[in-house]
Amino acid sequence: MSEPMVFTFDDDGTIPNSRLPLLVYREAVPADAAGIERLFAANHWPPAWRNGVHPFHHFHSTAHEVLGVARGQVSVLFGGPGGKVLTVRAGDVVVVPAGVAHCNQGQSSDLLIVGAYPDNGPEPDLRRGKPIEHDAAGRAVAAVPLPAADPVAGVDGALPRLWA
Repeated sequence: MSEPMVFTFDDDGTIPNSRLPLLVYREAVPADAAGIERLFAANHWPPAWRNGVHPFHHFHSTAHEVLGVARGQVSVLFGGPGGKVLTVRAGDVVVVPAGVAHCNQGQSSDLLIVGAYPDNGPEPDLRRGKPIEHDAAGRAVAAVPLPAADPVAGVDGALPRLWA
């Protein structure tokens, strides 16, 4: 497997984002929800849901998240309103650090994503970038533990090295 694409986003005063980079693995997993769930679970990222990406800016201040695209494609704006739109397709995986906003900008009608969170962290919250929550969200993001393994390649994957 090739190295993931790496993107960083600065705190914009509303969305804290993260010092950790967002990772995008192209064609990293089978286009099969059950197969993605098994892979994530084997690498200490137990699957939590199957669905899509919310059509509003949101982030998790208490947990990192991985998105495995099982079917279709979606364009997602990462990093808040001033961030970057990335299109991901079946077989792609995106690791979203705690604090990094994401918002659906358009999808295929058959989109299916498997979402998961590391097994060594707290339950994810859902924040929408309210200015009054910014400082508390930033403190929560800084306290989220690093995952034990990369969701795609395990302990020998890129995530432990890139997030060190």
